[in-house]
Order: sequence, then C-alpha cells, then structure tokens
Amino acid sequence: MQERQNIAVFVDYDNIEIGVKSTLRREFAVSLCLDALKERGDIVAKFAYANWARQEGAVRQMAENAVQMVQRLPSPRGDKNGADINLALDALEMAFTHKNVNAFAIISGDSDFIPLVNKLKAYGKTIFIVGGKAFTSTILQQNCHEFISYESLLQDDTKFVPQNVPMNRPTPIPSATALLAATTALAAANLEKGILPPPPPQYGDANRRGGRGEHRRPAPLDLPHALPLVERALATLRRRGVQPQLGLLKSTMLQLDPSFNERAYGTGSFSDFVDKLETNGYLATTGPEGRKTIEVKQAAEAVAAPKKDEALAMLRQVVDIYKLDLEDGATADILAGWMTKIHPTFDAQKYGFQSFGEFLNFAQDNYLVRVEADAVRGLIAYPGAELPASGAAREAVPEAKAAAVSASVESDQAPVESIAVQPMEALEEDEKPKRMAPRKRAPAKKAATAAVSTAVRRPRARKPVE
Repeated sequence: MQERQNIAVFVDYDNIEIGVKSTLRREFAVSLCLDALKERGDIVAKFAYANWARQEGAVRQMAENAVQMVQRLPSPRGDKNGADINLALDALEMAFTHKNVNAFAIISGDSDFIPLVNKLKAYGKTIFIVGGKAFTSTILQQNCHEFISYESLLQDDTKFVPQNVPMNRPTPIPSATALLAATTALAAANLEKGILPPPPPQYGDANRRGGRGEHRRPAPLDLPHALPLVERALATLRRRGVQPQLGLLKSTMLQLDPSFNERAYGTGSFSDFVDKLETNGYLATTGPEGRKTIEVKQAAEAVAAPKKDEALAMLRQVVDIYKLDLEDGATADILAGWMTKIHPTFDAQKYGFQSFGEFLNFAQDNYLVRVEADAVRGLIAYPGAELPASGAAREAVPEAKAAAVSASVESDQAPVESIAVQPMEALEEDEKPKRMAPRKRAPAKKAATAAVSTAVRRPRARKPVE
C-alpha cells in the first residue's frame, strides 16, 4: 500500500509573485496551489517568506488560507537570497525534527533550490515543485518527483478565443536588419512597403480577461507531443514485466518526466487523457474500467511532431540578427515579433510549448538568451552566454588595440634589449662601432671605464679657472 503523503508547503512569495505577473499578467493565487497539493496528500504545514510590510494585498489571501507568514526584514545592504536561505534552513530543520513529514512542496521557480531538492530527496522525501513553465528552471522541473505547472491550475474555457496585441500599441518601423533578414521575397517586399506581418499572440495578455479573479488556461498542446513519453513509459513497464494500467502508466511517466501534466493537453484527468489518445487512434485499451491494459496503436515516428530543440536554431538566427537591440534588453512581446518577421510560420505550440515565454525559459537553460522577470514590462530577454552581446565585442576592441600597442612597443624595445644583452650579434657588420670592434668583453669594459673616468676628470680641469 502506498504511504500517505504528509506535505509541508514552503512559498517563496517574491519569486512566484513576480513570475506570475511577468508571464501571465495576473495576481498570484496561493489557493490554486494548495488545492492542487491537497489532491496529492495532507498538508500539515504552510509557510510563506516575504517582506509582508510591502505585500499588503497578499497578506489577506495568506491569512484566509492559514499560511504562516515568515517576515523578512531586509538589511541596509539588501536582502538578496535572504528568503531562499531562510526557506532552505526551515525545510531541512523540518526534515530532521518532523519524521511524519514525508513530502515537501516548494512553490517557486528559482533554480537556487536545486541543492535543497537534491538533499531532501537523499533523505527519502517526495518533492513537489509548483511554478510556471515560463519562469521555472527546466533543471528544477526535471529534478523533482512531480512538477505542477501554475498554468495547468487555471480555469479552462474552450469558448475563450485569445486576443492579439492591444490596438493602442504603436506600429513598429521596419529596421534595416529586418529587411536583410527577410527569408522570403514576399516578406521583404511587404517590409519595404511598410506592411508588417501580423503580430504574434501575446502569451500574457492573450490568456487574460477582466479582473483579478479571471483565470484562463493556455491553449492545449497537440497530442503527438505526448506520444514519445507514453511509448517510453510503456516500454519501461514491459521490461519490468508489469501489466501497463492507468495508475502505473502515469507514475512511470512522472518518473521519466516530472514536468508531465495531462491538463496541458486539454484534459482534466489522466483517464480522460488516455481516452483522448484512444479516440484519436494513438492508443488501444482492453479490459474493464479501472483495470485497462494500454498498448500503442500508432508509433510515435509515424506522427512525429517537431522537437523542442529544432526551435532553438530559429531563435539563434533571430538573436544573432538583433543582438544589438538585445544588448539593452527586449521584452518577450518584441522578441516574439522578431521571430514572426524572420520566421513567419513559427508557432511555439508546434514545438511543444504552451506559450512563447515557456519557449524563452527553455532557451535560457540552453544558454541562448538570458531572461529577467519584470512585474511591469514582463519578461526581458538579453543575449545568452552562447552568443556574446555586441557590447562585449565593442569592449574587446579597445583591449585588442591595447594589446596591439603593447605588442608594437615590445617589438620596438626588442632591438634595444638585444643590443644590451648581445651587442655584437644584434648589429650588422657595417653598423658596428669601431671602438667595439674587438669581440672580447675585456676591452669593452676598459673602454667603458675610460669613458667614465674622462667624464669625472672634466670638472677638475675647470677649478683653476675659478
């Protein structure tokens, strides 16, 4: 019998709040996270870390959900990572002092918690991570037992049609780089005429309607994106000699990919997910309800969907073209517009991303871009470590010039040094002074001594004149 989960919840409020605001353009609701965790076990402790004096709007919802608020008082030098350290210490203390707590839920997207996650796993604890796919590190998603995406907790409304860019935004002027980077003659001709491509869907505003209480789930992914994971899980169960049933299939899929969530494919439960696969002809099930045996009907190769890595090559081209603009930072909306200009057929959902922000998060973990969350402007993208910023290249120019100058100085000084060390070998035969004609060192020393003595005797000859 499976052990009952007693879950301790730790909320890094500053991180999750700015992440939700910058990617989904809405206020963070802790009740959505707690309701999802209640489906996985009993919540025995709830802690949230922040400077609550500056979070008056969040104090009420924390009190309504009986979350214990841990006050963080920043020092005059700031409080960078102060909440992270406090959270990690309290979680480890609870792991040692409360043996009944066998599961920990960290509501945050900060990759700094990876050492804490690994340590708690080493002590046999089950780890849940709750965060947005657009701002939670993919490394953190893959190293927990189950990742619960905040997007999957939002309400689903199939009648809701995403809207595009608000009409009050100014129309951008096509740049010279856009003209040169146009992949088709038609796109180049349209740009020259001032006709811009249709704006890309807004990953934040597209899923928002109305006020704070309106929660909308992003558009579902296509089923072929889930087939490789399903096939891999079924193959694992066959090697173990276990009959593949619903419960075992989902637990195996979570072992292989903790970020899997059936709600990302437009289903409310895993049984509905399997039924949807069967209805579309991808799977076949046999047996009574609750004890169904599952087998693959269509191989994933036959219905292969574009892989996530294939989209990186397209973004790499855009980042290379607009690296001057990215140096000062560009919002995700602007970068999505550049992607549409360079690659008019690009769609993040075709590659398994529910939003463009999630795609940028994936690209950041591949060192292609660097993303910072801003509560007002949203996600801000900069060139990643893989592609140096143009500013770094400009800074390298003075350094190169300085190196060239120093090299030329050294080259100018080299003959002088060679003359001082090896005077006879460094000079040509016709340039040798007559007084240094002998190659022996002793005469040279005598000549130097004579020159010094002559310089000393001159003042003495002037004394009688005075």
